[in-house]
Parts: sequence; structure tokens; C-alpha cells
Amino acid sequence: MGIKSFQGRRAEPEKVETASVSVSDYMSTNLVTFTEDQSIYEVMELLMKHSISGGCVVDEKNNLVGVISEGDCMKHISDCRYYNMPDDHNTVKQRMTCHVETIDANMNVLDAAKKFIECKFRRFPIVKDGKLIGQISQRDVLRAALNLKGDNWHS
Repeated sequence: MGIKSFQGRRAEPEKVETASVSVSDYMSTNLVTFTEDQSIYEVMELLMKHSISGGCVVDEKNNLVGVISEGDCMKHISDCRYYNMPDDHNTVKQRMTCHVETIDANMNVLDAAKKFIECKFRRFPIVKDGKLIGQISQRDVLRAALNLKGDNWHS
């Protein structure tokens, strides 16, 4: 007598609704930006007013040209005091970081978390065709992780 095997009808895999996982779903688009000719003191005032730690520097066509941070402002203060330099003509252009790493808006937001860890940055600008379209911060990635709650982390 042979052994008969019975295999029941296979159910179709359940389609799970996946939450949004791209950087564009979590990036900020209402940004405080700076221009190269602004004074460092103006930057400091805006950073304090808006409770932010830095921002993107753009030209008149909204092309990303750099970033300016609290750290850049602190260096300015320290240099002025230590080297007894006059600080009335110090501009964003003289203090900003020009070589800026960006993140693609279509990148998985959890892959962005890895990039934050590797680069130790607080924020990444998002550009399209050279134009600034948004920014993603570490806090935005935390918000995404809470929203996804681990269910779709492998997407």
C-alpha cells in the first residue's frame, strides 16, 4: 500500500498594506534657508527663533550651495574671540560647508537612518535637478520608524 499525500489548496498570500517608506514621505519642505551674503549673527538669530540647529544655503534660483550650522556659528564666535578678529563683516559664505552630501527623495527612509549613522550628520538636504526641494533630519527618521513600528522595515 502506497502512502498518499494530500496537499490542500494553497491560499493566496495576503496583501499587506505597506506604509510609506520613502524619504519624500517624511522630509520637511517648509524650510528656513539662508543666503551666502547673510551675516552670521542673522543666522544665529534665525536658528534660535526657529529652534533649529542649521539650514541649507541657496542662491537666488534655489540651487543648493551649502549648509550652515550652529557649529559653524560657534567656530565664528571662537575665532573672533581667540584671534581677536573683527566680526562685523563675517558672512555665511565665509563659514558655510560647501561640500554637501544629499539624499535622494526616493531612498527608503530606513536606509537613510543608516546613512545618518555612517555620516554623523543631523540633516540631509534633498535636491532635484540641483534645486532644494526638502530636508530630512534624524527626527524625521525617528517619526518614520514609529509610524512603521517595525512591520515594514524590510521593504
